[in-house]
Amino acid sequence: MSFYSNSSITPAHFSTLVELLSYRAKNQPEQKAYTFLQSIEKEAESLTYEELHLEAQAIAASLQSLNIVGERALLLYQPGLDFIAAFFGCLYAGVIAVPAYPPRRNQKLSRLQAMTADAQAKIVLTSKSLLDNLQTSFNQEDLEISGLHWLATDELSNDLAQAWQPQELDGNTLAFLQYTSGSTGTPKGVMITHGNLLHNEQMIEKAFGHTNKTIVVGWLPVFHDMGLIGNVLQPLYLGVPCILMSPVEFLQKPIRWLQAISHYKATTSGGPNFAYDLCIRKVTPEQLTTLDLSSWEVAFTGAEPIRAETLEQFASTFAPCGFRKEAFYPCYGMAETTLIVSGGEKTALPITCNVEKAALEQNRIVKQHKSHGDTLTIVGCGQSPADQKVVIVDPQSLTMCASEQVGEIWVAGPSVAQGYWNQPEETEKTFHAYLADTGVDDSATSVSFFRTGDLGFLQDGELFITGRLKDVIIIRGQNHYPQDIELTVEKSHPALRPGSGAVFSVDFKNSERLVIVQEVERSYLRKLNVQEIVGNVRQAVIAQHGLDIFATVLIKTGSIPKTSSGKIRRQACRSAFLAGSLDVMEDWSENPQDKAKFKDLEAEVDSVLKQLTPTNPL
Repeated sequence: MSFYSNSSITPAHFSTLVELLSYRAKNQPEQKAYTFLQSIEKEAESLTYEELHLEAQAIAASLQSLNIVGERALLLYQPGLDFIAAFFGCLYAGVIAVPAYPPRRNQKLSRLQAMTADAQAKIVLTSKSLLDNLQTSFNQEDLEISGLHWLATDELSNDLAQAWQPQELDGNTLAFLQYTSGSTGTPKGVMITHGNLLHNEQMIEKAFGHTNKTIVVGWLPVFHDMGLIGNVLQPLYLGVPCILMSPVEFLQKPIRWLQAISHYKATTSGGPNFAYDLCIRKVTPEQLTTLDLSSWEVAFTGAEPIRAETLEQFASTFAPCGFRKEAFYPCYGMAETTLIVSGGEKTALPITCNVEKAALEQNRIVKQHKSHGDTLTIVGCGQSPADQKVVIVDPQSLTMCASEQVGEIWVAGPSVAQGYWNQPEETEKTFHAYLADTGVDDSATSVSFFRTGDLGFLQDGELFITGRLKDVIIIRGQNHYPQDIELTVEKSHPALRPGSGAVFSVDFKNSERLVIVQEVERSYLRKLNVQEIVGNVRQAVIAQHGLDIFATVLIKTGSIPKTSSGKIRRQACRSAFLAGSLDVMEDWSENPQDKAKFKDLEAEVDSVLKQLTPTNPL
């Protein structure tokens, strides 16, 4: 590794993240790599590249002493830098990292238990404080910790680094399991290699127009792909500073995110659509005068439907602070493609497309020049790089769609992961799809594609997302996208919390019927006018979508099932509705006797659930 001192070396020369961090530690030892904020005025902790390298070696040496090379390690950490050191410690040891979120008091542990069992984890890495808290809050049976070794990595001495033994790693070596956020079904462990990671980081660098002057600020959870690969690994790839803060700090006071961008002169920062919407609603006019957002070059947005209205309102609201609409960077990606699939031009305005709603319901694209009541404005998610192929496919015939058709998005390229851990049948079905040999594109028929399960279309190379294949609601032969109805619902009354509703259908007496589950704003909980709210919702949905509502359920603030990135888990919400386990404030149904009928429906669903397999979720 004598080339580490060669200043002409770039990240493209490396085959693993271990090589890359070792290079940074050798050539930029004093460079502050990561800073975690306790508040805007106070930095809680920081790590240089050399310090991170030593901590990773010490953790790796401890793991190697346990003889678990090649095994899986569950990573449970509160927000902070301990997670980053543990993640690299696993890489250095040749142990497969499994990032997860720490359980909260009184929280159901079913997802964490499922992840632990599926990954067949041998050890849990955590911090001393969290370990003490878990031991007092949960019993062994709850956590299913029998047979697992627990290690508090923040208690390890860096002196252990001397015992570290380098492993034989390459681009094909499995780095970690990224468990899917579970918006449509049971979470699955996506197998990500070092090669997948380095290719995707290179894609992000080029797509975002990053340089050695880039400064990243982020609040996204680091156990989630957007937080880990976008906010943590991209700065390492570039060799630039990264400033992190707790997701809770942002959610409690969104101004803190913008203050961090302003204070550190960040050039890149972002999050899902709801983050920008939250800033619009919560940041006061007085707070605007304290912000300088002129340094913000890439305000990426993805992970959930991107609303053109949100982009317009945010740009207008924060223009006095120096924010430019051109900074918005809509993009598309997922865990199965490591992270990013497509993105736009860094300096260009977001691209939008106005399409007829009625035609979209028939999976056809009919463009309109102007937006009006019968059209839907869809935000483009950019284009894919040359070494990656994105095609739109009819999910039934497996043939490529014409440009005016909506179909399933298929992706092929070096960033596509190796499949789902320990699920060969699901991997074969989802990661090794082939186009039917129709002669439309002979070069594509021999390519193995990943089926995203997302619906969209391409216009002049620009990718537009319209919804999820499994979430599409079909009533009376018409396709309806739940996110469109959810937007209609949340706008129908001020008591309804934005970005916190789910729409789905249930089969009732051989007919698909529409159900709405919607959170109520906390300030309205004590003065809930159910009749007024339900009336507004019904009127709006009938007027804009031509649909009758079978049932409307108003639930408590913060109780709707969501993924770690903030996506609504519609299938989980549907199951909770059928099981009667939602945290209900009030509900309304088409007929008073329907509540009794639901009991019969629940019994039918229970029998169906028992027959379901992981590859055939409800």
